[in-house]
Amino acid sequence: MSISKMIDEKRRYRQYKARAKQLPENYRTATDALERYLMYSGAITKGDTLMSMLDDLADLFEQSAANGTPIRAVVGDEPVEFAETFLQNYSEGRWINKERERLTNAIDSVAGGEP
Repeated sequence: MSISKMIDEKRRYRQYKARAKQLPENYRTATDALERYLMYSGAITKGDTLMSMLDDLADLFEQSAANGTPIRAVVGDEPVEFAETFLQNYSEGRWINKERERLTNAIDSVAGGEP
């Protein structure tokens, strides 16, 4: 990764955090909790994918706050299910995809043309 790309990603993350900080307290708390869950459970490895996900999260909560949409109307009764569904939209940057591909390739290489 180039230094300029790292600087750009850091700048984008700071912009995201500034946006989240401007949210009303309850929306900000929800965004912080979702961000933490997504970062730990999603294991996003690609910076661009991570920043796209966080930008979309900020967009969602900014619009919800502006419209007065209750947080439960956004995330539903099962916040973990919401987070997992949200995360599925960003599967390309997840480390597990690399491991799935590695497993498939390893089995394919040893199984050859077995039925």
